[in-house]
Amino acid sequence: MLTAPTFRSLEGAYLALLELVLTAPEQHIEARGNAAREVIGVAFRLPDPRQRLPYLAARKANPVFQFAEALWYLAGRRDLEMIGHYAPSMGSSSPDGVNLGGSAYGHTLFNPAAGDTVAPFDRVLDLLRTEPDSKRGYLPVFSASELAVGDNPDMACLAGLHLLARGGRLHMVCQMRANDLDCGLLSDVFSFTVIQEYAAVQLGLELGSYTHFIGSAHVNDRDAERVKWVLEEADERGSPRHFPFPAMPAATTPATIARVLEHEELLRTNKTRYSAGDIAALDVDPYWQQAILLFEVHRQIEHDRTDTVSRDVLDALHPGLRWLAGHRWPACAASTGGHR
Repeated sequence: MLTAPTFRSLEGAYLALLELVLTAPEQHIEARGNAAREVIGVAFRLPDPRQRLPYLAARKANPVFQFAEALWYLAGRRDLEMIGHYAPSMGSSSPDGVNLGGSAYGHTLFNPAAGDTVAPFDRVLDLLRTEPDSKRGYLPVFSASELAVGDNPDMACLAGLHLLARGGRLHMVCQMRANDLDCGLLSDVFSFTVIQEYAAVQLGLELGSYTHFIGSAHVNDRDAERVKWVLEEADERGSPRHFPFPAMPAATTPATIARVLEHEELLRTNKTRYSAGDIAALDVDPYWQQAILLFEVHRQIEHDRTDTVSRDVLDALHPGLRWLAGHRWPACAASTGGHR
């Protein structure tokens, strides 16, 4: 088969890649002090990109960070202040302690380049509106100028995103120069498929397939033991858990993203607190209220230092998000009487 293998969900692709690199690595590398097992040139396809979350207790995926990063990208930001709150380790990649560089993909996609007045994302959407079968809807992210920076601490792993409108659906092909399969892959695919769905909404198209290509697919040696636990859990569990996620509302616009991020900032800085009822009453679609519920969960854990997150907030979460929160944070499990 010459096309990328297809998986029902990101979880299936994730497990297949972990198995491949852990058991049959092509080589062992040591780049920038990180010893790792590597396979060169791999790919997979998701027919339904909304199935972008893995439900594996051993992996403990962080849905708060995943929504925060996707929104950070969609807003075209590069500030460390916001994203570093949810992932403090990202501070080591910032050259000035204020902004991030190559990894701030949204800043490249959603802001005009030097000498231009229109963002690349908007230019590609305009192209696809006037020439639906175009092959030119490519959004480059990695820049050759990054190679000129000595010991660059934050070089883009994402080479680019290719949007293809075909038969009333918007497909996307992603090219990565490298992917840390245990850590980076999950958040990357989550964010990129959200960007794809956001683009489809702006164009009035249905969501098509998502295809992910990786130049260097690797697992760091320090993470190999956890990867084994994840694979063992999947083997013991048998059939995967499945929590279908709803479609992004057709009314989603840049103003929607800005409104959600206004609430995110209030919660991140502990300037407000919300009950589930408060969030339900906000002028935000229920789809995006799920992100705000997650930010309130995080606020309670980080600022209130609570041992038990409010039951009403957890109960208002989508079942899949509630499952992930319960397996990520003990305070969420305690509120529901144990893992769900």
